[in-house]
Amino acid sequence: MNRSLPAAAVAPPRPVPADKILLVEDKQGLRDVLRRSLEVEGFEISACADGPQALTALQRERFLLVLTDLKLPGADGLEVLRAARRAEPTLPVILMTAFGTVQDAVSAMKEGAYDFLEKPVDPDHLLALIQRALQHRSLVRENSFLRERFAEELGFPTILGKSPALGRTLDQLQKVSATEATVLLSGESGTGKELFARAVHHLSRRRQGPFFAINCAAIPESLLENELFGHEKGAYTGAGAARRGKMEMADGGTLFLDEIGDLSPSLQGKILRVIEERCFERVGGTETRKVDLRLVAATNRDLQGLVKSGGFRQDLYFRLSVFPVVVPPLKDRREDIPLLAAHFVARFAFEQKRKTPPGLSDEALRLLTEYAWPGNVRELENALERAVILCEGEQILPAHLNLSGPSSVEAEERLSQLVGLHGTLSEVASRVVALAEREKIRQVLQETGWNKARAAELLQVSYKTLLVKLKELRIQSFES
Repeated sequence: MNRSLPAAAVAPPRPVPADKILLVEDKQGLRDVLRRSLEVEGFEISACADGPQALTALQRERFLLVLTDLKLPGADGLEVLRAARRAEPTLPVILMTAFGTVQDAVSAMKEGAYDFLEKPVDPDHLLALIQRALQHRSLVRENSFLRERFAEELGFPTILGKSPALGRTLDQLQKVSATEATVLLSGESGTGKELFARAVHHLSRRRQGPFFAINCAAIPESLLENELFGHEKGAYTGAGAARRGKMEMADGGTLFLDEIGDLSPSLQGKILRVIEERCFERVGGTETRKVDLRLVAATNRDLQGLVKSGGFRQDLYFRLSVFPVVVPPLKDRREDIPLLAAHFVARFAFEQKRKTPPGLSDEALRLLTEYAWPGNVRELENALERAVILCEGEQILPAHLNLSGPSSVEAEERLSQLVGLHGTLSEVASRVVALAEREKIRQVLQETGWNKARAAELLQVSYKTLLVKLKELRIQSFES
């Protein structure tokens, strides 16, 4: 669905002392003239005499605009431009160029420069160009947030990332969305499975229809049945009027069932009937109602394991997993962390009405990319919202992130210490397997209250095999 946004009415920005411009010019005379001209207009100027100084400044500070000569010692204006774009994609860069290098400046604009000026520089023309660049930046930033909010209000998905793992998932979703196949999204908690379900809906022929989402684990069974199928008048005490459920409301559209592995056996059977026969009855009713909807389900549990242990219907599993899609955890798409982090910081800064979003220090960005992220994208989002609140300066530091868990690097170091890396590859692998088996068996025994028969059933091994493992791995009950 293509929608156009109305143009945002944004007044030209008024410079204040905190609005700092990065000025890069190797000729001191021109640098001083430009500095004085801009300071008179209320701008604060950070002046650099060569390219390397400018690159360092862009790493350490945030700027309102960059004004740079194209020809510089050490690193030219193109390198400054690229560094500025990396620091902040909306940061406007104006290039100054001598006669004869205009073609180079035009080429630079194709790389993202806002505009260029020929020397000698007219201060009035420069000021007018800066004002236009700042107004353009404000429009871009505001329209970006308007688009995001507009998308959120209409349910449009915003999936950010360029990692191979995410790319494979998106390719699968794009292929299946054009069909009517039931989709099963699997992945860890916090990976944003609902976002991917919305993507399936908005890429399908049902995009004009409704989209409803229900978290099956968050609603008690008695209420969940009512939420799904609705009820007739008088179905139970307090049911003074008939009520449609999400099944009826999603007619012509898509129904997303999150955490479907938590459904009770009774509801599993009713969902299976909807998939197979496209019909159901309301709670307390006898009239069979037809419905035309697409079902997208999600789980963070091992449904195949639940099927084998009797916790999930095999026929429903086969119906749901017509097209299984794995949503990758954040640890498998680390290339996306800087992009996601910049997105969340900009969003929360906007919500908190900060004039400019804080940057991420090199140390903070390194911590973000090395952290294990057990809570995935949701944990990253929460960490950065907290960081934006705590950060009072121009840069987010590691202390603002307050990540208490070990980073992935630290986790790998701990694993190396636990199993040791001495010996052959086969010997190291055997020690890793033994460690994993020990932890898994301990976990299941604790969940079952050290009921060995039940634990063997959940682990899908014989009772005798479990006893042998307990002896081999020296696992004992805390009670013994």
